Amino acid sequence: MLSFQQIQYILTLSEELQFQRASDRCFVTQPTLSMQIKKAEESLGSLIFDRSRQPLALTQFGKKILPYLRDTLFEYQRINEFVSRSKGVFKEEVRLAIIPTVAGYMLPDMYQIWKDKLDNVQLVIEEMKTEDLLVAMDERKVDVGILSGPILETNLRTIPLYQEEIKAYFPSEQKSIIDTEELQEAHPWLLNHGNCLRTQMMDFCGLNDNGMKADWDYEGGNIKLLEKMVESYGGYTLVPNFHIQNNKSEDYKTIESRDGEIPAREVIALVSRRKEKWEVIEQIVRTVQLKYNTIQTNSKFKLLNWQ
Repeated sequence: MLSFQQIQYILTLSEELQFQRASDRCFVTQPTLSMQIKKAEESLGSLIFDRSRQPLALTQFGKKILPYLRDTLFEYQRINEFVSRSKGVFKEEVRLAIIPTVAGYMLPDMYQIWKDKLDNVQLVIEEMKTEDLLVAMDERKVDVGILSGPILETNLRTIPLYQEEIKAYFPSEQKSIIDTEELQEAHPWLLNHGNCLRTQMMDFCGLNDNGMKADWDYEGGNIKLLEKMVESYGGYTLVPNFHIQNNKSEDYKTIESRDGEIPAREVIALVSRRKEKWEVIEQIVRTVQLKYNTIQTNSKFKLLNWQ
C-alpha cells in the first residue's frame, strides 16, 4: 500500500519531471522525495519513472498507474471533506478555469454574482489557455472549465452556455459589415498561439501564418492591447461580442463570408461525469446562462471549431 504522502510525491514529480522542482513544491528535501518514491516503486514492484532520461519520463507502468493514483488522491480528499463536514467547519472548494478571451469580460461580470450565491464555497478561479485547461481537467486539477467548443472528450460532460458573435475591431473602416476577402487585404493583429480564437478566425477568414509577417508584426494575448495597436498602427483585430459591452459599437464591424455566414463561437462548460460538487457547479452554470444566454441566436451564425 502507498501512503497518501507518497501518492502526492509521485503525482507532483509526474508533472515536474525534475526532482528539485518537485521537492520544492512538496516542501521536502530532494533526498526525502527520492527515497519515498523509491519505496513506493518497491512496494508496487515496478518502476514509475525512467531515471536514465533527462528530463525524467514516466515508464509504461507509470503511465498506466497514474489515473488510479489520481482517483485514490481524490478519495483521500473526500475523507478529509467528510471529517470537516462532521465538525461543521467544511467549506467546499471548487476550482474553475476560464480561457482568456472569455475571462476578460466574464470575471468582472460574474464575480459579485458568484460571491453572493456561493457564500459557503471557496471558489478558486484561474485563467488558462484551452490546451492547458483540458490537461488540468484530465488531471483533476479543475472541477469546471469554461471555454469555446466543441470539445470531443468522452470522459467529460459538455454543457452549452451561450453563443457569441465574433466581430472585427476596425475603426478606420466606414462600413458596418466587412466581408472576409476585405480582411485578407488588411493587417490582422491576432492573439498569440494557444488561443483558440486565433485558430478559429484564421480558418474562417482564410488567413495563414506565412502570409501575415511584417517588420512591425506583433501577436499578443490581451484583446485590449491589440485594440490599442489597431488604433495606433491601423489594421484590425478580432473581438468576441460580449467583450464590447459599453464600447463604441460603430468601431466593431460584423464579419460576413461570401456565403452570408457570420462567425460565432459556442461557449461551453466542461465538467466531470462524476456527481461530486455538482450542486455548486450547477449554480455556476445557471448563473452564466442567465447572464449571457439572452440574445437570440442568429440563423446566420457559423459556429467555429477551435481545433
